[in-house]
Amino acid sequence: MTTLALPDAVLWDMDGTLIDTEYYWIAAQREIAHQSGFEWTDADGLGLVGNPLDATAKALIDRGVRLQQDEIVSMMLTHVSAKARAHMPWLTDARPLLDAVVAAGVPCALVTMSMGSLVEAFMAEAGDVFTAVVTGDQVRHGKPDPEAYLTAARRLGVDASRCVAIEDSPAGMRSAHAAGAVTLAVRRHVPLPFLPGVSRLTSLDGVDLDGVARFFAGHVRDDFAAN
Repeated sequence: MTTLALPDAVLWDMDGTLIDTEYYWIAAQREIAHQSGFEWTDADGLGLVGNPLDATAKALIDRGVRLQQDEIVSMMLTHVSAKARAHMPWLTDARPLLDAVVAAGVPCALVTMSMGSLVEAFMAEAGDVFTAVVTGDQVRHGKPDPEAYLTAARRLGVDASRCVAIEDSPAGMRSAHAAGAVTLAVRRHVPLPFLPGVSRLTSLDGVDLDGVARFFAGHVRDDFAAN
C-alpha cells in the first residue's frame, strides 16, 4: 500500500484507454463510406480518435455521405456494439490498474464520448466498478472541451483538480487537462501532443497504486520527451 495520498477519484476514458475499439469504429466508418461510394482509410478514422461521435458523422457527411448525423451515429453504434458484445477487447495493461484502484476504495468514473448500447455492453462486462458515468449524449460540448470531466467530478462530489484522469487521445488529454485533472495519456493508436504537466506514457504496464499516488503528488513522466 502506498504511503502517498491517493487522488479523490480516478476518471477513465473508455475507447482506446480501457478497451481497444478504435478499429471497430474505423470499420464502421469505412462501411458507411463504402455505401456512399468513396474510400475511408485508417488514417481518416485515426484522425478522429477521441472526438465526439457527431464530429465523426459530420466528417463523413463532408466527404459525401448523404445521411443525417443522428443516422450515422446510430449506424456506427450498432456496428461497434455488436462487435464489442461478441468480443470485448480489454487492454491488458488497463484492467489490472482499474481493479487495483477500485479495490483501494478510490471512486472511479467513466468519461466517454460513446453512448447507448456500447456503453451498456461495456458496463455489463466491467461490472460494478464505476461510481459515475458520463457519456457523449450527456454533455453539450464533447472532448476536447473540459465539460465531460468537470461533469464527472461534480457527480462524484469532488474537485477535478483532486482527480487523476487516464486518456489515450489528443482530444481526451486536452479535455482532462483543461478540467484541471492530473492527466496521464497513454499512447495507443495516435501520437500524443506535449502538454505541460501531462504525463505521456507508452503503456500502463508498471503503473500501480503507488504510481498513481506519485503522479497525483506531482510527478510527471514523459516517455516521448526528446533525448
